[in-house]
Amino acid sequence: MYLKSLTLKGFKSFASPTTLRFEPGITAVVGPNGSGKSNVVDALAWVMGEQGAKSLRGGKMEDVIFAGTSSRPPLGRAEVTVTIDNSDNALPIEYSEVSITRRIFRDGASEYEINGSSCRLMDVQELLSDSGIGREMHVIVGQGKLEEILQSRPEDRRAFIEEAAGVLKHRKRKEKALRKLDAMSANLARLTDLTTELRRQLKPLGRQAEVARRAQTIQADLRDARLRLAADDIVTRRAELQDTSHAEAALRREHDEASARLAVASEELAAEEDALARLSERAESAQQLWFRLSALAERVGATVRIADERAQRLDLEPPATGGPDPDALEAEAQQVAVQEQQLSAELAAARSRLDAARAELAERERSLADAERAHLAAVRAEADRREGLARLAGQVETMRARVESIDDSIAKLSERIEEAATRAQQAQAEFETVQARVGELDQGEVGLDEHHERMVAALRLADERVAELQAAERGAERQVASLRARIDALSVSLERKDGTGWLSRNHSSAGLFGSIAEMVKVRPGYEAALAAVLGAAADALAADSLGAARAAVTALKEADAGRAAIVLSDWPANDDPARATYPCPTAPTGRSTSSRRPGGCAAR
Repeated sequence: MYLKSLTLKGFKSFASPTTLRFEPGITAVVGPNGSGKSNVVDALAWVMGEQGAKSLRGGKMEDVIFAGTSSRPPLGRAEVTVTIDNSDNALPIEYSEVSITRRIFRDGASEYEINGSSCRLMDVQELLSDSGIGREMHVIVGQGKLEEILQSRPEDRRAFIEEAAGVLKHRKRKEKALRKLDAMSANLARLTDLTTELRRQLKPLGRQAEVARRAQTIQADLRDARLRLAADDIVTRRAELQDTSHAEAALRREHDEASARLAVASEELAAEEDALARLSERAESAQQLWFRLSALAERVGATVRIADERAQRLDLEPPATGGPDPDALEAEAQQVAVQEQQLSAELAAARSRLDAARAELAERERSLADAERAHLAAVRAEADRREGLARLAGQVETMRARVESIDDSIAKLSERIEEAATRAQQAQAEFETVQARVGELDQGEVGLDEHHERMVAALRLADERVAELQAAERGAERQVASLRARIDALSVSLERKDGTGWLSRNHSSAGLFGSIAEMVKVRPGYEAALAAVLGAAADALAADSLGAARAAVTALKEADAGRAAIVLSDWPANDDPARATYPCPTAPTGRSTSSRRPGGCAAR
């Protein structure tokens, strides 16, 4: 039995279907770093049933699916097929070749196949365990595996030996059978307990059943009594219903008689209303006639008054002359006609000018709309830039406000220190005065020693307070210095231009790959070591040649776009940076290890 071929589709870095064919004997796979040698071993372990994502150098099982690149989209599944030559019947299956396929999808679903037939993971593990290839994977010896086996406990070494000898599968089957027996024994004990409990509950249940039967009998008697009462109630209600029906018929007759009388009264009322309407019409006609006669009388009176006034004027005024001259009226009419024609011509010209002005206005409005849109876009861009500057300026103002607040606190602390120093001087002066009095007065003076001790204690407290205030002043000064440094850094960031970002946006295709931090892939646990090795070069841009770096520097100078760090990838052939190793100060395993630079990339 030997490994005949391995086919990978969408597994890690193998996006395209790739088939590796092997011959009996030893096959060595060589290649540079990052070419996928470890992915071949991971694929072999994965297809044979490996369930640990960490063993496959991933965080979760979906990480084995091709994640995509800048030029190729990610895939939706990964598939690996291993073909084993079974000419010696080492595997308990009647085939000279055995193909095992494992497939995983983005949603986490997995499929297993043996020679194209769907199966379970357990079937694959059982098939391989019969040939000594178990779940412990002792047939795949990775880096540090031998040291782990040699330094392991005797129990762990026994597990490796048993699996290699084919004993472990029987032990696993025995343990599985024992677990089933234990579960069956537990179920049997539980069944026995349930039987005992049920038997214990049978007598109370019998008594409860007798009580239930008696309750059913009582309920039947009660139901019959209720039915009889309901029948009697129905008879009584039917009699009451008949009485009510008779009373309702009498009421209906009375209602019909009242309706007839109401109809007669309604007819009489309608007749009276018609008569009233006719009388109202006659009254309205008479009133209108009176109004007309009154108006006529007023007009006659007004006519008489006017005739009297005219008669009086005819007696007093001379006779009037004749009307206007007809020739003058005709000349005036011709002049009006000429003016009308002139006005019509001016109106037509004004209309044409109005149409032209309207067309020009529409064109100007369209131009204005385009200009307004362009202006709006420029205003938005300017607003975005100003908003960013405003945020930074706000941070600076906040820091300045904090500095001013701390300055005020320092001033207050200084005042308190001065006050404390004044009190200390006063206390010292008082102490000296008291000490002088002590020297002058008798030592046996009552209360003098106690007063001296109080003064000494007050002086000591004043000194301690002065020391505390001085320490607080020093701390405030340190905080002020720190905040001023942050203000300076923010001011520099406001003034300094980001040359790295400018090159990434405008010269990404001119021999520049991007920042070193974005290009380097770090194995989990080595982030601190890589950060220590790279240092400030982590934010630098990678260039494929010295000419590309010079072109980038020239572009920065011409555009006045600021400063940027550039790392070259063209290293001399005799000094390969991919082979240079640097000590790792924080190895997660506790043993000596090294941190390797990215292949083909060196800083100058």
